[in-house]
Amino acid sequence: MMNARDVIIRPIVTEKSMKLNDQDNKITFEVAKGANKTQVAMAVKEIYNITPVKVNIVNVRPKTKRMGRYVGKTNAVRKAIVKLPEGQDISLFNDENK
Repeated sequence: MMNARDVIIRPIVTEKSMKLNDQDNKITFEVAKGANKTQVAMAVKEIYNITPVKVNIVNVRPKTKRMGRYVGKTNAVRKAIVKLPEGQDISLFNDENK
């Protein structure tokens, strides 16, 4: 079994993920390739002491990118979108200035 810090690699901070966080109280994480929904839910509970309501997993395929004549691919990523209970939140930034 994987450690909780091995399951959740990092939070994904994009415009779309911040919009999901504001509207539906969902947090997006990059997770390990072999992680399933149960492992992600247990890792969130262990790290943040919050039991998630729902976990969705998305496999993002690599995209082909070009720089002139050179062609390459972006990395494949496995994302987990975690819905938190009402009134609970995970602070991704330091809120000391608020």
